[in-house]
This record gives sequence, C-alpha cells and structure tokens, in this order.
Amino acid sequence: MTTAKFKKLLKSAALISPLVMIAVQPAQARDRNVDIAPYLEVQQVLVADLKDGTDVLTYTSVAAGIDASVQTRQAEASVNLRYERRFFYSDGLGDEDVISGLARGSVQVVPNLLSLEAGGIATRGRIDVRGESPSNIVGATDNVTQIYSVYAGPSLSTNVGALDVNANYRVGYTKVEADDVGVLPPGQDPVDIFDDSVSHSASASVGMQPGDLPFGWSVSGGWEREDSNQLDQRFEGKYARADVTVPVTPTLAVVGGIGYEDIEISERDAVRDVNGDPVVDANGRLVTDGNSPRLLSYDQDGIIWDAGVLWRPSRRTSFEARVGQRYGSETYYGSLGYQPNENTSLNISAYDTVSGFGNLLNDNLGLLGTDFTSSRNPLSGELNGCAFGQTNSLCFNDVLQSASSSAFRARGVNGQLAYSHGNWNTALAVGYSRRRFFASQLGAIPATDGLVDENYYANFSIGTNIDAVSSFDANVYANLLDSGVPGAPNVLGLGANAGYYRQILPGLQGTAAVGLDSFKQDGFDSELTASALLGLRYDF
Repeated sequence: MTTAKFKKLLKSAALISPLVMIAVQPAQARDRNVDIAPYLEVQQVLVADLKDGTDVLTYTSVAAGIDASVQTRQAEASVNLRYERRFFYSDGLGDEDVISGLARGSVQVVPNLLSLEAGGIATRGRIDVRGESPSNIVGATDNVTQIYSVYAGPSLSTNVGALDVNANYRVGYTKVEADDVGVLPPGQDPVDIFDDSVSHSASASVGMQPGDLPFGWSVSGGWEREDSNQLDQRFEGKYARADVTVPVTPTLAVVGGIGYEDIEISERDAVRDVNGDPVVDANGRLVTDGNSPRLLSYDQDGIIWDAGVLWRPSRRTSFEARVGQRYGSETYYGSLGYQPNENTSLNISAYDTVSGFGNLLNDNLGLLGTDFTSSRNPLSGELNGCAFGQTNSLCFNDVLQSASSSAFRARGVNGQLAYSHGNWNTALAVGYSRRRFFASQLGAIPATDGLVDENYYANFSIGTNIDAVSSFDANVYANLLDSGVPGAPNVLGLGANAGYYRQILPGLQGTAAVGLDSFKQDGFDSELTASALLGLRYDF
C-alpha cells in the first residue's frame, strides 16, 4: 500500500458525521473521478507441513481481478473483486475456484431525494469454531467454506419545512456453500451449517434538529425479516421509538429514546428416521420437515429504552455511548473516532444486536459506505477481513467466525489504529465478539439453544515503499476461539506473512511472499505450515 493510499484510508476511517465529511471535501473530490484498474496474475505456490516433512503441496494459481472507484455527482462506488483458479498437482485434489471481493455503490435516482444503494461480499469463512482455524487459506483446507452475500434497495432523504424525513428498504441474499468441517473431538457432532436466506429490512423516521426548539427529536419505526432455507428458520422483528437530543454545550449533547420492540424467531423440525433421529443430507445439513409445525426459539417483546451522551469537540473527534434495556436485559453500545492528524486514526466501536447470519452480514455491508480501502493476503489473495469506509471502519470477524444456521445475539467490541510516518505505514486491529444462539427445545438442535461462542482476535500489519519501483508489507495475527460446547476444545490460531513487490516493466509487477500458519486445538497435536509464493501481476 502506498503512503498516499494509506493517508486516504486514514481520512476515510474517521468516525465523524457525514455532514462534516462533506464539508471538508475539496470541490474536485465531488466532481467526476473514475479509477478502474483490471489486472491478471499468475502465481506458483508451495505449502509444506512442518510437522510432517513429507507432506508438501504445490499448485499454480491464475487470477483476474479489478479494483475500481467511482465518484461523480450522481454515483459513488468502490469495487475490489478477484476470481482465482487453482490447479493442483497432488493426487486426490481437484482444481478449485475461489471468488473474493467487496463492493458498495450508490446512485442518485432523484438528486437530493432518492438514491439506490447496493453492496456485496464474496469471501471464505470458518464453518465450525471447534475445528481447524487456518488464516493463510492456501492449498487444501478443512473447515473453510465459500460465502456470498448481496443486497440492494432504495433510500429516501429529504426535508419538509424544518422536518427531516428519511426512509429506506433493503432486500438481501446470502449463500454458504457446504464443505468439510474436518476433525472434531470424539463425541462432538458437526454444527448445522447455514444454507441460504433472503432478508428484508425497512425503516422510516421524521424529526427536527435542535434550533427552532431547544432540543432535537425524531420518531422512527422499522421492520426486519430473514427467511432461511435451513430448517425453514424465520427471523422477524418490529420496533417503534421516539428519540430526543438535548444540547448541553456546543459540542456535547445528552441523547435518549424509548419505544416498543417485538422479535420472534422460529424454525421447523427435521425429518426423522425410524429411530427418531434427525436426518442429515449429503452436504451435512439437516433435512427440513416442511410439514412440521413452526417451533418458537426466541420470543421477546416489550419496552426498550436507552440514554447516553454524544460528544463532538471537533471534526477530528466523535464519541457516543449509550446504556439501556433491550432484548430482555441491559444493553451497551457506542463508538469513538479520533483522527488527531492526517497520519493517525483510531476507531473503536461496541455493539449489541439480535440477528441471523445473513441479516448481520447485510447490515455490516450497509454500514461500510461507498468509499473504502481494503487489502489482501499476499499468499492466498483473499481479503484480510477488514475494510475502512467513508463513515465507518469494519472488520467482518464477528459474523464470519462460524457458519451456524441458528440466529443469535451478538455483542462485542473492536478497534482499529492506523498510523503512517514517512514512507512507513502500520495498522493494528483487535476485537472480541460473543454470540448466544437460539434454537427450539422441541426441534432438531435443542443443544444449540443457549450456547455461547467467543472470538478474540488481533492483527498487526506494517508496510513501506522501499524505492520508486519496490515495496514490502507484513502481517502478524492471532485468533482464539471458544465454542462453548461442553467438552469442545478451544482453538488458537497464530501466523504471519510477508510480501515483496517489484515493478519489472510498466504495468508488470513481480511478487514474492512467505508465510507461517499455526493452529492448536486442545487435545490435538498442533499444526504448523509454511507457504511460499512467486508470481507476476499485470495491471492494464
């Protein structure tokens, strides 16, 4: 990553209000700016099991991708997409396709009134938190599956006199392929894998900013639904609430709201064999009994409220913290964005939500914004899991930590610190996520109900431009997973990789990369693999 791109990342990652972002953008940034960069790659990869020196795998990779950024008066979009075909030379391993990418876009259908937004992600994620935990996903790996998610919908924003009026609708689709989980501890059953779902989300609000009145106010309502194919699971939530903002000083305000919410999650039973045991298909998924009655796994309704503070002392600092009652218990959430200069950016966020797998992935995409920067693993070519957007920075670790079919309550905190100095740039991401799953005690997976899995992660990266034609970057990462299943092991993943890039001819770049990857399941021998790559990339 060049220093210029890194400084752009720092600016985009600042958690300040969209109005401030627009105010500080230079005029030319709001004019037409289209940058489309397709490329081709050819790479040779070697993967060696250092615990068993005879186990060495080599394969050839051919990839095509595109990096695109569009910023005009009527449209904004960012696209980072890559298709890779891997040709293996080992017996018993078939060639495979890997698609990875991240995209967000917005088009003004009616300027300053109605826009159409869309987003998508293609990536590979972990199936079961009890299984293997590779980070350099090279060669043949278990417990890793391909995940796709897309969404689109209109968004309305206007003023009626002093009133701010907003509304939006979104429809999304998420698909998880079926792959081998790998080795699990004795007596442990595989997780029921998420298949696919269609999700809907709609919301509307009307309100006023402080000014005509000594306080601001808004009234809003929303509806969410996700219909999953697996066990015909259905998530449906509705809410209505009123909020107030009371300025205390020019930079500090007290905020709060109260409302009513109703969330219901249900599923159907699985087909049973003659012994009464659930039937599993060839992909390892439970077979849904479409004739069974609908079974409740979560039913929560009642008054919700929260209160807190909003502090924005400058366009470089934004802080919000709230505490309240929701989902039948206390809730806490908030965010901090701090950018003291163009070289440093700090973002911290805490969240609490009840959702299904597909809906949460769509929600994260919607928060990203249409101007983001993301990076890729130099060995696998896949996205590193974090992206920095115009109004937010996001890591997808929380939703991708496992592909369980059950809905859950997700709580956690994550932070990103980015810093550049001279020709060097560094970034640190750390986080913690906790999910409590819901399932009917009368259904096929009663043991899932109430299970809590936890994920702790950290990633450090550093890079520099060595000279005008060469650059270097490196990544170090750690991941600790606790499934919460009785008798199941914790899984610790550690690793590092480094890449060297050199321009050979105009448009032609050579790449050399190495990596180490280790994971340890309690009760199993640890795994340690080394990877090396040589490649060529041509940018058109």
